[in-house]
Amino acid sequence: MKRMMIVNPPSSYPVLLLLFLFVLTVGVGCGGGRPAAVPGAVSERLPPDLPPVPREFRAAWIATVDNIDWPSKPGLPVPDQQAEMRALLDRAAALNLNAVIFQVRPTADALYDSPFEPWSEYLTGESGRAPTPYYDPLAFAVEEAHRRGLELHAWFNPYRAFHPSAKGALAETHLSKTQPDIVKAYGTLLWLDPGEPAAADHSLRVMLDVVHRYDIDGVHLDDYFYPYPVQDSAGRPVEFPDAESYARARAYGVTMSRDDWRRDNVDRLIERLYTRIKAEKPWVKFGISPFGIWRPGNPASVTGFDAYASLYADARKWLVEGWGDYFTPQLYWRISSEGQSYPALLTWWEEQNVLGRHLWPGNYASRVILEGNSRWEPEELVEQVRLTRASPGAGGNVHFSMKALMPDRSDLGARFAEAVYGTAALVPASPWLGDRRVGRPIAMLDRLAGTLQLTLRPASGESVWQWIIQTRDRNGWKTQIAPGWQQLHRFENTEPSQVVVTPISRTGVAGPAVVVEGL
Repeated sequence: MKRMMIVNPPSSYPVLLLLFLFVLTVGVGCGGGRPAAVPGAVSERLPPDLPPVPREFRAAWIATVDNIDWPSKPGLPVPDQQAEMRALLDRAAALNLNAVIFQVRPTADALYDSPFEPWSEYLTGESGRAPTPYYDPLAFAVEEAHRRGLELHAWFNPYRAFHPSAKGALAETHLSKTQPDIVKAYGTLLWLDPGEPAAADHSLRVMLDVVHRYDIDGVHLDDYFYPYPVQDSAGRPVEFPDAESYARARAYGVTMSRDDWRRDNVDRLIERLYTRIKAEKPWVKFGISPFGIWRPGNPASVTGFDAYASLYADARKWLVEGWGDYFTPQLYWRISSEGQSYPALLTWWEEQNVLGRHLWPGNYASRVILEGNSRWEPEELVEQVRLTRASPGAGGNVHFSMKALMPDRSDLGARFAEAVYGTAALVPASPWLGDRRVGRPIAMLDRLAGTLQLTLRPASGESVWQWIIQTRDRNGWKTQIAPGWQQLHRFENTEPSQVVVTPISRTGVAGPAVVVEGL
């Protein structure tokens, strides 16, 4: 029987015995149909010219409110919904993205099987109606994303309860019907009052239920906290209707001003959510994509909307306190914008990141599919990615939204693939979520029907999130990133002389590499 050669084999006799039995099983126990491993030379050192693997977060939002990205319209047949989701994920993988951010709770409703909130009208065309035939879109999307090696982050709107793009009646199980005292009408919207403890508790319960029941990689909130201000018919600002909840808070001893109290309501939700996610599943990342300007004048050249004073979102505080694993400020302006300069804002956010959390700015990719003066050329987005990549404190980008990257909508995806996303990249590691390395895997080369193939197995009792597979042939090194479930890799059109395999943990930490020599 031919021998399998692996660099740095475990030294303990029981492990060697297990390896020997494994090779016997593979090489002999398959009815003679599969030969044993190809012999090769042992080397205990990594090749000195082994190229590093880039790390960069590359993601896109998949928005469901108003059917922006998915499904293309309410009530689409289930097979069509699933086909559309597969097409979005296929495109993301083809463009070498490594994550998607999927909106699962746009308006106190659910694009998954929730025990607390009704099925979304954006999914089935009727609030409260389940898909027929039944399936769970979030479970489906998680499985399909992981199959392609993509992270999936579940995106929630913590307070919005109705959006005017919905045309049908709300289900009797909707929060506006079951707990109307905590839901307020504001302009054309319905909004959970952040000052009502029951509202915060409900949203927290909804989000943690998803963390508990689904194998998601992240929880994501966008820029909607208190609603964007609206005006009445005379153009005067309309006050958010929380006078009763504020008066009740004052009666219980709150001494803060109304504005500070509002910010404190949001602060406490953010801190509680972060803490509870880590208690449930420490590896699940928590990310926030606030409005890109914290306050006008920060930095000095910046003018515009004041999210601190109007949305009561103190995103700088959340970043400084470490109440998140990644921050994605929505830098939705041109590089050349005078009052909202993309590089100036990016630098300012970098300076606030005193704990070294991930900073992955959001980019307005959908500008390329707008018309008139609102439209951007794809090159603007390409340059924004390049500028982010050159910034020492930033580690990736998130693009709004996925439809702008689809080939039938624009050539932005093609430009990304050509100019900035031509090779795969790992998601940056989050060692504060757990820095334990997975153990040395088992790797072997063998040949089946004339094709060389690599078989991978995690270390005993461990799981691998991703594999880095680097191969050297006469043309040099090539790097591929494969999902951890993929434990067989075929070399169809190449005959590598050397293969280096590195396991990656769920928190992005690289384990010890295994070097396998070819023929």
